[in-house]
Amino acid sequence: MVDKVDLLARMPLFAGLASDELARIADLTEDVQVAAGTVLTHEGRYEGWFYLVVAGSVEIARAGAAVDTVGAGDFVGEISLLDDGPRTATATTLTPCELLRVNNSQFDSLLEASPAIRDALQEAMEARLARMDAEAQ
Repeated sequence: MVDKVDLLARMPLFAGLASDELARIADLTEDVQVAAGTVLTHEGRYEGWFYLVVAGSVEIARAGAAVDTVGAGDFVGEISLLDDGPRTATATTLTPCELLRVNNSQFDSLLEASPAIRDALQEAMEARLARMDAEAQ
């Protein structure tokens, strides 16, 4: 895997952050490689992981129906960590994936590191929930 700081710098979520902030975030992450068909999150469960997608694609499904697909540079798992609620969707890898994983306490540290990240995640959460609600209708 490439240098985490360089990788994070290319992700839209972290755009504009200084290299020292990116280095702090990189230190919080764990490199994970998973096979296609790996379930990352389970709808309705309380789980404590946030994933940044480095390579590969992940399907987001709600009530068994696909509502979105995310790929390199995207992320999954933020909603339940932001609102402390159960997972709103199931995320399953469609291809082998390289991920950066952050647990819930590390996620809180990530949000404390930058209000800009918190704001970006909040906006992404609201947009995803609106898309999922529109799909359900």
